Amino acid sequence: MSFLALKTEDGRSKGKIAFYCRMLGVSRQGFYKYLANKDRPWKYQALADAMKEIVREDECNDTYGRIRMYQALLLKQPEGVPIPSERTVYRVMDQIGLSHRPKRKPNGITKADREAMRSDDLLKREFHSDAPLEKCVTDITEIKASDGKLYVSAIFDCFDLGVLGLAMETNMKADLCVHTLENALTAYPSLEGAIIHSDRGTQYTSEVYRKAIRDYHIRQSMNSAGGRCHDNARCESMWARMKTELLYDRYDTEPMTVEELKELIWRYFLSYWNNRRICSANGGLPPMIKRRQYYEALELAT
Repeated sequence: MSFLALKTEDGRSKGKIAFYCRMLGVSRQGFYKYLANKDRPWKYQALADAMKEIVREDECNDTYGRIRMYQALLLKQPEGVPIPSERTVYRVMDQIGLSHRPKRKPNGITKADREAMRSDDLLKREFHSDAPLEKCVTDITEIKASDGKLYVSAIFDCFDLGVLGLAMETNMKADLCVHTLENALTAYPSLEGAIIHSDRGTQYTSEVYRKAIRDYHIRQSMNSAGGRCHDNARCESMWARMKTELLYDRYDTEPMTVEELKELIWRYFLSYWNNRRICSANGGLPPMIKRRQYYEALELAT
């Protein structure tokens, strides 16, 4: 239609309209309707501007798909912007170029110690928790840097997927997992007595880690016999999301130093992930907002 409008000078060259309509296979009625509406403001312009503002708020918000964008709009409630259905949000995102198609690069680094004593699988793939600091998952992932590899260890709470403890080293020895546990207990002393589930890697079956578990009265849980990745799927999913949102197609980590990567990941998890990132599993709430609402509801109930 825009080509037809250009050739007929927005319908002012009357003698050309019938010819071009016939050649392009459009009706004159449809062309005149297009002329009547083409200068009207787009009815979803305010919504599109609100979504662009959400994307600008944080570096990783450009990875929001339609579900998280819809939840972000519901949480933010931009003034004067009626929020349509999730399907309409998707269509507007696609029209303004905000659609995100994730790119995954799985890379497993677990080395199981088949001779070590194993703990029972206490979660049995049930990663839901009704209260904070009761059930957690932990794991290690690696990221290449210019001066070596960075190994990242984290403990996630199954209640709200918040990061309770985080540690990073240039090796993946058991001390890395112990430091993660210590950092979590420093921030959340009530974590004592909780279940912490891991895979059957040598770090988690080591005596160093088991002693720390005993000292802090943590209930250790491990993948079932056979070591299927689905037994710790929640943690694997968290690593995949972090790498998709923070690293893939955004940063080339190999020219970066380990210290630069550490700063990037600390900021992502403890600032963005915990406090601002929309989490669909939390009904569209960032982990710490869901946690705060839980404790506020407990206070009202007492």
